[in-house]
Amino acid sequence: MSGNGNAAATAEEDTPKMRVIRVGTRKSQLARIPTDSVVATLKALYPGLQFEIIAMSTTGDKILDTALSKIGEKSLFTKELEHALERNEVDLVVHSLKDLPTVLPPGFTIGAVCKRESPYDAVVFHPKFVGKTLETLPEKSVVGTSSLRRAAQLQRNFPHLEFKSIRGNLNTRLRKLDELQEFSAIILAAAGLQRMGWQNREGQILHPEECMYAVGQGALGVEVRAKDQDILDLVGVVHDPETLLRCIAERSFLRHLEGGCSVPVAVHTAIKDGQLYLTGGVWSLNGAETMQDTMQTTIHVPVQHEDGPEDDPQLVGITARNIPRQPQLAAENLGISLATLLLNKGAKNILDVARQLNEAH
Repeated sequence: MSGNGNAAATAEEDTPKMRVIRVGTRKSQLARIPTDSVVATLKALYPGLQFEIIAMSTTGDKILDTALSKIGEKSLFTKELEHALERNEVDLVVHSLKDLPTVLPPGFTIGAVCKRESPYDAVVFHPKFVGKTLETLPEKSVVGTSSLRRAAQLQRNFPHLEFKSIRGNLNTRLRKLDELQEFSAIILAAAGLQRMGWQNREGQILHPEECMYAVGQGALGVEVRAKDQDILDLVGVVHDPETLLRCIAERSFLRHLEGGCSVPVAVHTAIKDGQLYLTGGVWSLNGAETMQDTMQTTIHVPVQHEDGPEDDPQLVGITARNIPRQPQLAAENLGISLATLLLNKGAKNILDVARQLNEAH
């Protein structure tokens, strides 16, 4: 009897343990849903690996009484997660790509950009205004948004409305809308509502001519240690080539403008018939001044593994060794060219004034 027991124990010791990949994420439900989805994809690709999700709170989750643009911290939703990566407590972190600055701290890279969901903004109306649009809301209706980008564009396009900051997670903001009589509507990312299964609350989707979206909105980025080749190879297979190229162009545009969440900058991208189109714009805080333009470049949407690996992989913080280099460079150059065009037309002055006014208030 005891002999069998020892044999069983020895057999167990000899069985190789499954490697555990630790995945960092924010604690909020909105962050957990896409993280779970990325982990499910990786599990299907790597059935021999085990994945453990480690959730934590970030600065942005803790400071709920101040507009994001006032806090002046570029990595509000990423810093604590990056510390965990640095300390080897996690192997990769799943973020909303729009939360990741265009210049990452040394030693980190975005190892995968997953297929984009809707990049657009959605309007959610107070129950008494269901069936309305922003255009048909009564004069001086108050619309809640924590984003300078949204407020600037919408003030310009819907001057009869008033805009007020609203913070909190998605559940909190929806509760504030429904239970308080303060807001007639609030603006949220459509992707967030869709991830939570709350599409029925979408009263209106804002199209680019009404409100262009944030750089990277609707896409997920998987951040890893830049020198961890093993993990880079592991996550690289979930790169979505079209999303990757669009987001390289968008992030390159923002980086070259030196924009961030403290100034109103917005984009729209599309790939059609081998062309990558990038529209970008900057606004004054009240939306009165704006500068926008569109440029395009010829691009071949690549199939993964078409070319060999590259030596110097990072572009605007993203590493995609299994995607051909040429279209990535074309996308980056498109962003730089459009930013340069707007800067030459005077965009820097609009952004500088917006930054100063935002800091002063």
